[in-house]
Amino acid sequence: MKMEEERGLTRIGVSLPSNLLSKFDTIIGGRGYSSRSEAIRDAIRAYIIEYEWMERESGDEIGTVTYIYDHSQRGLGDKLTEVQHHFLGMIKSSTHIHLDGENCFEIIVIQSDAKKIKELTENIMSLKGVKHVKLTTTHGGI
Repeated sequence: MKMEEERGLTRIGVSLPSNLLSKFDTIIGGRGYSSRSEAIRDAIRAYIIEYEWMERESGDEIGTVTYIYDHSQRGLGDKLTEVQHHFLGMIKSSTHIHLDGENCFEIIVIQSDAKKIKELTENIMSLKGVKHVKLTTTHGGI
């Protein structure tokens, strides 16, 4: 990745699928951003805030991990099943939905220590072919 320092900013190159960039451009145009860079900086800040929030969480949590993945990605279904089996004690329920010929959507209802939930979520995020992951939790003792 080519990086260059320029007036306190670092320039990077990012490879994206054209449909993802097109959708991003449509959204940032509608939200009034003056440039892609400004929108990408905001997106990165939001990601960092969410990650730092997850890092601070502790204790018993209940919630969902939702994700979309490419079911045609070789071996991905088996890997996702292995991850769920590794965390079996914390999984209360899961639902699998076929969205179209390529994409599947899964919802996993979880209850466990926040650190274990984070570990499960990161295991899913790290798999090639997983397109989107969203973790939503609340304290289990409420």
